[in-house]
Amino acid sequence: MNTRSICLSFVVGAGMCASASAQNQTTGLFFRGPSVQPGYTLFSPLSGTETYLIDVNGERVHTWVSDYVPGNSYYLTETGLLVRTADPGGNPVFSAGGDAGLVEVFNWDGDLVWSYLYSNDQHRAHHDIAIMPNGNVLILAWEFRSGAESLAAGRDPANLPSGVLWPETVVEVRPTGPTTGDIVWEWRLWDHLIQDFDASKDNFGVVADHPELVDINYENDPTADWIHANALDYNAELDQIMICANRFFEVWVIDHSTTTEEAAGHTGGNSGKGGDLLYRWGNPQAYDRGGPDDQRFFNQHDAHWIAPGLPGAGNILVFNNGRDRPAGDFSSVEEFAPPLNANGDYVMTPGQPFGPADPGWSFTAANPEAMFASFLSGAQRQPNGNTLMCLGPWGVFAEVDPLDRFQWLYVNPVTASGALTQGEEVPFLSPTSTANRAFRAVRYPENYPGLAGRDLTPQGPLEGRACAADLSGLWGQPDGSVNGFDFLAVVQQLGTDGLGADLAPPLDLVDFADLQVVVQAIGNCQ
Repeated sequence: MNTRSICLSFVVGAGMCASASAQNQTTGLFFRGPSVQPGYTLFSPLSGTETYLIDVNGERVHTWVSDYVPGNSYYLTETGLLVRTADPGGNPVFSAGGDAGLVEVFNWDGDLVWSYLYSNDQHRAHHDIAIMPNGNVLILAWEFRSGAESLAAGRDPANLPSGVLWPETVVEVRPTGPTTGDIVWEWRLWDHLIQDFDASKDNFGVVADHPELVDINYENDPTADWIHANALDYNAELDQIMICANRFFEVWVIDHSTTTEEAAGHTGGNSGKGGDLLYRWGNPQAYDRGGPDDQRFFNQHDAHWIAPGLPGAGNILVFNNGRDRPAGDFSSVEEFAPPLNANGDYVMTPGQPFGPADPGWSFTAANPEAMFASFLSGAQRQPNGNTLMCLGPWGVFAEVDPLDRFQWLYVNPVTASGALTQGEEVPFLSPTSTANRAFRAVRYPENYPGLAGRDLTPQGPLEGRACAADLSGLWGQPDGSVNGFDFLAVVQQLGTDGLGADLAPPLDLVDFADLQVVVQAIGNCQ
């Protein structure tokens, strides 16, 4: 097989390279190593309405189609349901990165079985959801707070250029019908604020004395969406929720065992702390217990607990985008163990920030600046110890093993105008984003319950290869084969490797005249 070194500098920065088996390859599977985690990867291009499940060979095995582009996240349940956020538009009050408003559930056959709209002039779902064991859905959402409310809560008027704020909320919804649901639990950040700006206003206090509360005047982007949470996770064992607070450069943990009334206060629940923050990590400057040198996160995404049964289970895994990192713009994946004691409480030394001081494990590229995804993105621990990353702005999915060796590299070929043909350059939308961007990539192992009994027959790559569709009528055989051999296999092999000596079907068993027709047709349509 003819191989060459493909440098993906056009998608992730200078110097990230992998071995690939194609001339002019731009999308699809670039590399599959011997230690890749077997399974199927779920992703939904942000510019399209389809959600794909592909195998580790880069071939599609299943597709779901919505009427809407994703509102960012998507998951496959253990019963084989696709649960995805969606953006139906139509909300003039809330409009920002990650806006959604709709949660959709599709069965394996592609039928829409639940569609729940959480979007009006008072709130809008955004970015992420979490599916609970009881079938309820946790929804991350903005809520509207007027300028008057914001000032009464102690917001500095200088930090209110838009005149309003969109603090975060989490609601738990129990589906009741095809388009209906009951909100059975709710948490509002607005109930857990502190400020040291104006003693005459609400929530006044010493910020450093209350790490369980959020400073309404700590901000790195004085817009309405001043928190910009972008990830939500649920830990059933602890009955806790994690929120990734992007513009605070932190992850937050709250107690879900409370009632809604307790969640609005400071007592109750398993923790006895109501809806206050149980734990926060990444930037102690946000609660006045550290300085710039203590900041660990920089515009991070996809904070979550590593699932039970996986290496590092119970630790927290985060994709650290690294934008404006003092050491330079580069991305990393961080894993750290929260300081839980035997009673399940988060331990913190009085007057000090929450530990640990540093993550226990992290991954960066050998040339750090070669891997930089300034927004979107995520990471997921695999059963074999590998870590799957999504470099969101570039639509790149990369898997590394515990020795920091790349084992899988795939570039999403799907843009707003459909799938690219192999060799076609990915169009850029801006200097920091391309048309094939994706929010996350989620790998499900081969024994995942939601895949049991499903037809996972490979259907070929998503990207167009060698005009295979244009050649399908060249032979009259119903199965599209060439003298008994798989026609698509021949065309794909020719399209990627040319007429090499190790062509998949033995040359002496395939009619040479037919091959000549294939080659001529490929030459005419590439």
